Amino acid sequence: MMLEHISSNKSFSGWHKQYRHHSRALNCDMRFAIYLPPQANEKSVPVLYWLSGLTCTDENFMQKAGAQRVAASLGIAIVCPDTSPRGEAVADAKDGAYDLGLGAGFYVNATQLPWSSHYRMYDYVVSELPELIEQHFPVSDKRAIAGHSMGGHGALTIALKNPQRYTSASAFAPICHPIACPWGQKAFTAYLGDDRELWKQYDTVELLKQSTAELPLKVDQGENDSFLAEQLLPESLVMAAQKAGIVLDYQSHAGYDHSYYFIATFIESHLQFHAQYLAK
Repeated sequence: MMLEHISSNKSFSGWHKQYRHHSRALNCDMRFAIYLPPQANEKSVPVLYWLSGLTCTDENFMQKAGAQRVAASLGIAIVCPDTSPRGEAVADAKDGAYDLGLGAGFYVNATQLPWSSHYRMYDYVVSELPELIEQHFPVSDKRAIAGHSMGGHGALTIALKNPQRYTSASAFAPICHPIACPWGQKAFTAYLGDDRELWKQYDTVELLKQSTAELPLKVDQGENDSFLAEQLLPESLVMAAQKAGIVLDYQSHAGYDHSYYFIATFIESHLQFHAQYLAK
C-alpha cells in the first residue's frame, strides 16, 4: 500500500506524522496520524491504537490529549485513524446530523445501503490499518487499543472480539451499551438494519456476557458528563463485567465532563496501564 506523506512535527524527541492512503476496506482515501517515540530510531516499538469520538478526525487526540510526552518516555507509538470514511462519493446523513455518516462510523461493518459500500471501519481498524502500520513503520506486532466516547465503544468491542490481537483495552467515557441508547440505536439501524440481534456483536455489554477472554480493561468516566445518563450507560458495563467475572478497572471522577480536558488529565494513567502489558 502506498502512503502519501502530509506533515511531520517533532515532539518530545519523537515525530508526529500524518499520511494519506487509499483504503481497500473503505473504498476511499483515508488519513491517519502516527506518533513515533524516539526509541523507534533504534528498535521496533509497540503501538497503541486510539479511536476518537463523534465528529473527530485523526487530529483531535494528537493535538489535545497531551499524550506525546508520556508515549515518548514509555517508548510507545500511537496511531490515530479517522472516525469514518470520507470523500464526495461517501454517503452522509441527509440532514447533516453529527451522529450519523461522516465523522460517525461507529467502528462497525455496515450491511445496509448506501452505507455498506464504504462504512467498514471495523475491518479497517482491525486488519487493514495495522497491516499498513507494521509494513511501513518501525513498530512491533504488540498492540493495545483505546478510545473516547464512540471511539471507546469501538476500542472495547474490537478488543473483546479480537483478544488475541491486543494486549489490553481502555476507554474514556465510552458508549457502553449502544443498543440501549439513542446514538447507538440511530447508527445501528442505519448501518446494520432492524435486526437487533445483529447489533449485539458491536455492543460491549452484550459481548461481556459471552466473553471468556482474560483481557485487561480500564475505563474512566467523568461524573459531570452531559451524556452520562442517556447515552453512555456505564452502570450497565460495570454490572455486565461483574456478572461475567471479568476484571474491569472502572474509575468515576467527580467534576469531569466529556471533553479533552478530562482525557488530558488522565491519559498518562492509561498509557502506563497499557505499557505494563505491551512490555510482556
